[in-house]
Amino acid sequence: MQFLTNLFLALHIIGIAALLGGFLAQTKLLKSGDARVTPGMLHGALTMLVTGIALVGLNEADGADVNHIKIGIKLVLLVVVTALAYLNRDEEKVATPIFGTIGLLTTANIFIATLW
Repeated sequence: MQFLTNLFLALHIIGIAALLGGFLAQTKLLKSGDARVTPGMLHGALTMLVTGIALVGLNEADGADVNHIKIGIKLVLLVVVTALAYLNRDEEKVATPIFGTIGLLTTANIFIATLW
């Protein structure tokens, strides 16, 4: 069970790296309004969503104490990020406030995961 949990955790981290990396690679394009949602960002968000749910299930099955409020907040943030990425996936240019929200909520999700 521990191997499976670690495997899904590694995939979860890969997902966050794809999402945040795609955002950070385009931060210089925010001022000009030329930033766009890359396929890697959307796939990263979806990977995080699937592996995050799997991690909660594995931890519950293993008898670990799961903070459901924390998980609920992280899930809501990730669903918003995934929806924004999905809805803007075909746009040549994404509005700066929308793209900034994707980066802000992704970063907030990281801080909630590590500091709470």
